[in-house]
Amino acid sequence: MTTSSQQHPPPPPITVRKVIVEVIDARDLLPKDGQGSSSPYVIADFDGQKKRTSTIYRDLNPVWNEALEFTLSDPENLDMEELEIEVFNDKKFGNGSGRKNHFLGRVKLYGSQFARRGEEGLIYFPLEKKSVFSWIRGEIGLRIYYYDEIVEDQPPQEEPPSQQQPPPQTEEPKPTPGLVVVEEGRVYEVPTANMELPHGVDGYAQGPVPSYTSPPVVVVEESPPHVVHVHDELPPPTEPTPLPPHMASGIPVPEVHFAVPEVRRMQSSRGERVRVLKRPNGDYSPREIRSNKTQGDNNATAGAVHPYDLVEPMQYLFVKIVKARGLAPNECPYVKIRTSSHYLKSKPAIYRPGEPTDSPEWREVFALAHNKQESTNSTLEISIWDSPTETFLGGVCFDLSDVPVREPPDSPLAPQWYRLEGGAVDQNSGRVSGDIQLAVWIGTQNDDAFPEARSSDAPYVAYTRSKVYQSPKLWYLRLTVIEAQDLHIAPNLPPLTVPEIRVKAQLGFQSVRSRRGNMNNHSMSVHWNEDLIFVAGEPLEDSLILLVEDRSNKDAMLLGHVMIPLISIEQRIDERYVASKWLGLEGGASGGGGSYCGRMHLRLCLEGGYHVLDEAAHVCSDFRPTAKQLWKPAIGILELGILGARGLLPMKAKGGGKGSTDAYCVAKYGKKWVRTRTVTDSFDPRWNEQYTWQVYDPCTVLTVAVFDNWRMFADSLEDKPDSRIGKIRIRISTLESNKVYTNSYPLLVLTRMGLKKMGEIELAIRFACPSLLPDTCSAYGQPLLPRMHYLRPLGVAQQEALRGAATKMVAQWLARSEPPLGQEVVRYMLDADSQTWSMRKSKANWFRIVVVLAWAVGLAKWLDDIRRWRNPVTTVLVHVLYLVLVWYPDLIVPTAFLYVVLIGVWYYRFRPKIPAGMDTRLSQAETVDPDELDEEFDTIPSSKPPEIIRARYDRLRILAGRVQTVLGDIATQGERLQALVSWRDPRASKLFIAVCLAITLILYTVPPKMVAVALGFYYLRHPMFRDPMPPASLNFFRRLPSLSDRLM
Repeated sequence: MTTSSQQHPPPPPITVRKVIVEVIDARDLLPKDGQGSSSPYVIADFDGQKKRTSTIYRDLNPVWNEALEFTLSDPENLDMEELEIEVFNDKKFGNGSGRKNHFLGRVKLYGSQFARRGEEGLIYFPLEKKSVFSWIRGEIGLRIYYYDEIVEDQPPQEEPPSQQQPPPQTEEPKPTPGLVVVEEGRVYEVPTANMELPHGVDGYAQGPVPSYTSPPVVVVEESPPHVVHVHDELPPPTEPTPLPPHMASGIPVPEVHFAVPEVRRMQSSRGERVRVLKRPNGDYSPREIRSNKTQGDNNATAGAVHPYDLVEPMQYLFVKIVKARGLAPNECPYVKIRTSSHYLKSKPAIYRPGEPTDSPEWREVFALAHNKQESTNSTLEISIWDSPTETFLGGVCFDLSDVPVREPPDSPLAPQWYRLEGGAVDQNSGRVSGDIQLAVWIGTQNDDAFPEARSSDAPYVAYTRSKVYQSPKLWYLRLTVIEAQDLHIAPNLPPLTVPEIRVKAQLGFQSVRSRRGNMNNHSMSVHWNEDLIFVAGEPLEDSLILLVEDRSNKDAMLLGHVMIPLISIEQRIDERYVASKWLGLEGGASGGGGSYCGRMHLRLCLEGGYHVLDEAAHVCSDFRPTAKQLWKPAIGILELGILGARGLLPMKAKGGGKGSTDAYCVAKYGKKWVRTRTVTDSFDPRWNEQYTWQVYDPCTVLTVAVFDNWRMFADSLEDKPDSRIGKIRIRISTLESNKVYTNSYPLLVLTRMGLKKMGEIELAIRFACPSLLPDTCSAYGQPLLPRMHYLRPLGVAQQEALRGAATKMVAQWLARSEPPLGQEVVRYMLDADSQTWSMRKSKANWFRIVVVLAWAVGLAKWLDDIRRWRNPVTTVLVHVLYLVLVWYPDLIVPTAFLYVVLIGVWYYRFRPKIPAGMDTRLSQAETVDPDELDEEFDTIPSSKPPEIIRARYDRLRILAGRVQTVLGDIATQGERLQALVSWRDPRASKLFIAVCLAITLILYTVPPKMVAVALGFYYLRHPMFRDPMPPASLNFFRRLPSLSDRLM
């Protein structure tokens, strides 16, 4: 059939509407051939016509690039026509055991989603299931468009009718927009994909291929509805020559990859909206990223684990400046380091009094990012200058192509002396003299010198280096106050008044007061027998201060005190008995500074058998006790590769109104904290640093957070906290053994204005351990906390108070490091504010309870459907199963366990493939009310106006009233059960006892199997034999009395 332009057709032209479905490719298909792969092909069904693509042999990411052409019978009903795309695995290329081609997924579309030719775009549709029991994954890329073809009454005689020619170019075509990838707040343009056909393809070698030009994109705020307006302002390209369907599959179409492949837009028609295809949890779900470094590691055996293989090596040019000798007269020399892309200065050398000025020392290491391709013909210039006068004192040049490469575990490169030379046009060449001792080499971030190397000109460069920290060793200090004797109690008390004697104990910032003591009138001693618990940290340099106070009057009066150094207190690791001591009191209000004021009977010990909690219990990263003697062997190694971050938002303003971010990452597991170096002025920092931890318990949590560095610009005396960018948690028990996970997680921050995505962090993580060896399996049978937590447990309120003290001590300890970890960083990592009131968290916990109980609700609905005979076949089968279980009761327990096993095997197919990050839906972060957020971030005591506090209090009272009603209903049901035999309602009790007697007689005379069958069949009887009103037993129970009518 040919299509030629007819200028003066006598009859009106006849047009046929063609629909072209270009099957481009598919991604992440399910392996179905029994050999870990699939050989997929596509079948398209449209308007009663079926077309099939070729089969791609054993490829889970196949590329077809085939065009399937359909002729529409009724162009007026195009919007109502349905296009069904199905993907199958070809059994011919499998192991031959399958009887039919395996189903891999399908997509259903309607004609209203098609675009006219010239306006189509590539879009990826997620593959859908055919039934509930299908297991499907992946997506398929399609480009669908239609056009009208003019049909002549008589075909031309010079060409056979089987050949097809391209349609006439009667009008200027519109530009074909390509795949548009949009991020919030950014504009991307898709690069033009130009392609030529290879020569000699059946005469189509000269046919031009469409060139795809991307229009500018304007992003609207990411709130419903998600709209992106696309404006076409570019000149249209030349008209493409359409390819015949039988040739489309032989032409490779280049694929354009974008920065964020999971967010795709397709321009369906000119001037219309562009729909956003989002993942199930929106843009806040973790996603897997492909890394050439870790792709092959998942297939490796457990023994083939090599260090530093989770991150990509980054090349650095290291320059170690040691010292100089024989310099010209100077005052304060410093070193300049210059390459084609870097310029750094060392610290000025400071001479001591009487020290010669010709031999300064610097002892600094510089690390400059190195690109081998760009630095082929580059040079490294190292020069010495005098600071006050900027006088040139000499320099050395190196060709970067001659710099040696050092690979660990090679020994460090020895510094050498180099003769200083003057410049070619230097006017002070006569002043140049002396030598400089330095070393230059090329290495990676695994080099020994990298952590202490200087890579930026930040005012306080020490705050930008990577470091490893250790939390302090914390102990629980148990103080048992037994009694006090010989106290100088004030004699002027009113008659029959017992003095109120209390003990106040202080350890650092911790202060605890005992309860009121009991006075013994015979011996005039005061007894308490109360335990007071503190948190003590090593080194044990502080002292415990005990103050005995008389608080009988308005003003407390000091009766005496005693100071006990922590280093003198006995340590214990179990529940053995610790001897008590008598200590003398000094410094009472009635005596002098050193006079005798009585004595106290105390028992003190440092508890090494407890684990000092500094994290929330549900996100704890370590459960080991304080005493190292009680530690068990490690069961594995956790390896974390911090690759980098993408799309960070600006956190501070630079000159000219430009934003910048100086990001660093902190990871915490157990007692070990790690901090990456700070990458300055980058929204896409790359760290590529790898760290390891020993794992003693798999049921622990790794915490990783990203911060913006402010301290690098502030003096040590200034308090300029670092800004939080986001945090994620990964539970170690969710990781498979010896498998590398390389994923990207969104960095989310909940502020007073709502949920905000700050960017994404890319991590590679591996838990290297034996899968099912006794050490690993036995960990699941051990108590979660050490033994002392169960022998002498601590109260919930007491644990929270001790946790707050431990968090503060860890923050103070890490703040003394260099560079310090700020208090805001430590508190954010340890979730110090997790126990504060939040309406959002209360809703989230309520919905968690609802989800937990959903299985019971589903079971009840299923039983109700069975007894209502909604599905007669299922009901009959349940009758048969019930008869079998009643007649063979020994099968009930094994059948129940078998059912659990089958459920577990079934859900194995739906196991999570990626370790989960923060869940915004579970946290109720997307639907939270602004006022509830403002209340969550309010201080204690509140800083809000009284009217706002009153409104929030009234809202809390309403919520508490609902809870009160639910608790009352639960109590009512329990009281009705008690009323059955309590004779509060004598008639009801008589009826209940009479019924129980009748049931007893029946069960004694009738075989229990017959009774069970009768009861079961009565419960499952057909609806035609059932009364729609509530049963008599339920009515009887609801009429029983409760104690609610006695409430005032």
